[in-house]
Amino acid sequence: MAHCYCILLRKASRRVTSLYDEALAPIGVNLAQFSLLRNIQRAEPISLTDLGHRTELDRSTVSRNVKVLEKMELVAMTNGQDQRESAVQLSDKGRQVLTDGAPLWDGVQTEIEAKLGNEASAQLTALLQAL
Repeated sequence: MAHCYCILLRKASRRVTSLYDEALAPIGVNLAQFSLLRNIQRAEPISLTDLGHRTELDRSTVSRNVKVLEKMELVAMTNGQDQRESAVQLSDKGRQVLTDGAPLWDGVQTEIEAKLGNEASAQLTALLQAL
């Protein structure tokens, strides 16, 4: 095999992440933060454990990332359904970041699709989902 899939995917991931990070910079978040906010929005209030499952990140990583968002005043911690675990939900500022960021994120999506073309974009989506 001439190609290392891991290296190719990591390089592509860094380039794509950079596009999103540059686009989202005006609203003060990076792609990882924006993505986490979107995942919170889709299931809020959501426990850190459930958020970890949803994002395929371990709970300690999710906890650290949520603390950063909390310091940025984009999320707030609340009591979960189970009193032993906290839950997280968006603040008004977090909702505004998602509103302001949606067209920026959409712009990168459009840019990637234009670069690849419709057929290759559909193929890429199918291939990545197969992994």
